[in-house]
Amino acid sequence: MTASVRYVVIGAGAIGGTLGGRLGQHGHEVVLVARGAHADRLRDRGLQLLTPDGPVELHAPVANSPADVELSADDVLVLAVKVQDAAGLLADWAAAPVGDSTAGLTLPVVCAQNGVEGERLALRWFRRVVGACVFLPASHLEPGVVVSEGTPVSGGLVLGRYPHGRDELVERIAADLAASGFATAVSDDVMAAKRGKLLDNSGNALDAVCRPGPGWEELRARARAEGEAVLAAAGTPALDREQALPQLAELGFGTAPVAGTERPGSSSWQSLHRGGSIETDWLNGEVVHLGRRHGVPTPVNEVLQLLAATSVREGLGPRAFDVADVGAHVGAHVRAHVEGPAAVGAERA
Repeated sequence: MTASVRYVVIGAGAIGGTLGGRLGQHGHEVVLVARGAHADRLRDRGLQLLTPDGPVELHAPVANSPADVELSADDVLVLAVKVQDAAGLLADWAAAPVGDSTAGLTLPVVCAQNGVEGERLALRWFRRVVGACVFLPASHLEPGVVVSEGTPVSGGLVLGRYPHGRDELVERIAADLAASGFATAVSDDVMAAKRGKLLDNSGNALDAVCRPGPGWEELRARARAEGEAVLAAAGTPALDREQALPQLAELGFGTAPVAGTERPGSSSWQSLHRGGSIETDWLNGEVVHLGRRHGVPTPVNEVLQLLAATSVREGLGPRAFDVADVGAHVGAHVRAHVEGPAAVGAERA
């Protein structure tokens, strides 16, 4: 790649907006891809990135789709949408022309997403896939505005080629991000870091659907323990944040108040708050999927997956259930595993 790299951020929400905002702030050419009112506000007023150190304003080109961008061989695509929205976007962007070729054959795509499915999906359409394990506290609840609470850096990223390895491109991306206010590391096994983050994210759905109360932390711990058990059964190691990116601990990384805002819930909470889809099927659902493949019971994750889907389908909003509700559903699922589905059906009757 040449000395000039342009980052096309597909999904300029909480994660993409923070990445694009910081890269643009530090002199990198950026295109922000968004839709609806958010895209309109980005065009009219620019991106407002609110941070503990004050606001950052970025006026960058805004696109709604690949048709709005003339791609070149020096572009890097950064996929920052939730996994449930990725497949269609990946196919569209892969087909976009780059000279006499296409983006899928020519350009790298960086999967800056939670879960472990995004990279596998991307490899169907892109020859060069870069995994990115993202530790980045941020929120996006208002068009044109992203709140990034991380300090003393905006967040951290572990990067590596998918399915494994590293190359000059990955090192270049990591260096650009490091110079733009992020802690970065390059790994030959980036998916081990992403599996560790998957365990962290197993509590996102609980935060989204359940009101805090006695027993909440126990449910969270059980969801994580189920994740650890299925990863062990699958023979796929996981690295926690301290192992994958020790630089964050060395920096004393954490969150700090951002003037004029309040820290909301997890990304899954934000999804229910906005009334959109939720990524639980690719977080807790990944644990459930692996549990079914390897014969490991995962009742807490099953219940969280079901309650998140119910919350979306019925428009319930965040935290519609209390701990007792969740606990009762988990108990029913445990009995179903031991006694069979008839036991649960009889109880519901």
